[in-house]
Amino acid sequence: MSSKFIYLKRIFPGVTLALIFYLFSHGINNVLAIEIFGTTKSPISTVLIAILLGILMGNAFTPRPGMMVGLDFTQQYILKLGIIFLGIRLSFEEFIKFGSIAIPLIIVCIVGVLILIKLLIKKVPISSKMSYLIAIGTSVCGATAIVATAPVINAKKTEIAYAIANITLFGVIAMLVYPYFAEWYFNNEELKAGLFLGTSIHETSQVAAAGLIYDQQFNSPETLNVATVTKLIRNTFLVIMIPLFAFLYNRGEVKDKSYSILNIFPYFVLGFIGMIIVRNLGDQIFTIEKGNNHFWISFIEYLKILATAFLTMAMAAVGISINLSELKSMGYKPFLVGLIAAITVGFISLIYIETLSKFFI
Repeated sequence: MSSKFIYLKRIFPGVTLALIFYLFSHGINNVLAIEIFGTTKSPISTVLIAILLGILMGNAFTPRPGMMVGLDFTQQYILKLGIIFLGIRLSFEEFIKFGSIAIPLIIVCIVGVLILIKLLIKKVPISSKMSYLIAIGTSVCGATAIVATAPVINAKKTEIAYAIANITLFGVIAMLVYPYFAEWYFNNEELKAGLFLGTSIHETSQVAAAGLIYDQQFNSPETLNVATVTKLIRNTFLVIMIPLFAFLYNRGEVKDKSYSILNIFPYFVLGFIGMIIVRNLGDQIFTIEKGNNHFWISFIEYLKILATAFLTMAMAAVGISINLSELKSMGYKPFLVGLIAAITVGFISLIYIETLSKFFI
């Protein structure tokens, strides 16, 4: 029996469970809309239902270790595949437009959080390593940034666990709340809402889920597109921030050369851009060959459906993996720093969007 077949057999139960949660959440969404509210759209999105069900089931019943292998695979790989497929929704012009607007906002948010964390640790005594991890997790890309930064500053396992729990808690809260806040605050201004979601929520999966919630509830695909582009550009700042943190932490000491840009670069960003290329080439080809246009339109819609399904499966897996009792046992000081950092990055994003929108938006 080949090793690939054995691996597929190991991940199958967890991936199937995530798929079942997606289908079940979709069914609940339809029941809420048609049977209870008598509308075409439920007031609670499929993604939101999936993660809440995941949290409920994951804490009511302890998932078996064998199940977690597939759930971890769903969070890592099926999530990234879903994000890559989101690229089929965009044109080159939109990608360049959204990216050029997002980059200055991302830089302002990163600098603002770093300054805040530096000031906070003087008032709230936590280790400098913990502060670095919370800062990069909040400002760049969540748990991925924390895991990538930890080796270059020699962070302890407990510090890594605290920082990831911190990012998970506030990122999930933001993911559930911010789509509705953004609609209320920005009053259906899609570009501004997307920029806010893309800069103020920690994890890539959380941003994608928040964008999907916004799209599903307020019929705004552009907000999802802007949020996704903003977050993926934000992720690439790892290439700058990891060496910077290594330099700051190791000043005056032997420099740690254990990190590599090739290892920390989020390659699924390239997949996302590749899918944009596929979309734009396809549009050109099938515009010329109008007889095959129906096939191309169907193909695009199919990938959009797959993107939604994969992202919803990933969020169900995230929900199942969240252990509320572990979060409760970790103490309040790091969480206080994380809460203030999360609120601050959202506030900076709002201020930037409102005050400089006439120049950049």
